[in-house]
Amino acid sequence: MNKKISFLVLMFVAISSATIVAQPLVKSKAYALMLKGLLSHSVPEISVDSAKTISDSTTLWLDAREENEIQVSTINNAVPVGYDQFKIKALDSIPKNSKIIVYCSVGYRSEKVAEKLINAGFTNVFNLYGGIFEWVNSGHKTYKNKVVTPKIHAYNKVWGAWINKGEKVYTK
Repeated sequence: MNKKISFLVLMFVAISSATIVAQPLVKSKAYALMLKGLLSHSVPEISVDSAKTISDSTTLWLDAREENEIQVSTINNAVPVGYDQFKIKALDSIPKNSKIIVYCSVGYRSEKVAEKLINAGFTNVFNLYGGIFEWVNSGHKTYKNKVVTPKIHAYNKVWGAWINKGEKVYTK
């Protein structure tokens, strides 16, 4: 292979790699901009697509939303831990190297719960970037009592504006 072709191949690989690495964590640019300012990015963040890829039967999904939100729908098999009432002691029996994905509506509350987990010595913790809103916007299913439901708790009308799929539900 001559030098010019080698250089072109190298450039193609470099550009392709940069494009793959630069994939956004959420699909909407406006949502990405809002999240960039809202979150402190203090814990490892994972996109919905990556979470679906790495998640297996040993992955522990934690729902950091409140009970009225969880009653509408959750990600399948998620353990409700709440935000205001979250207690790290509830996870004492979980190995510190367990793969844990924490989520809430958009990622703020789950980021704070993930910080507590990491501070308690958990080493494989991720915040689901964009939360359950991005999960639904990406076309993934939510569940109520192990049955698929299109419903998603929209928190309130301001936050509900970030949901573009599913059936928005508002409760107090």
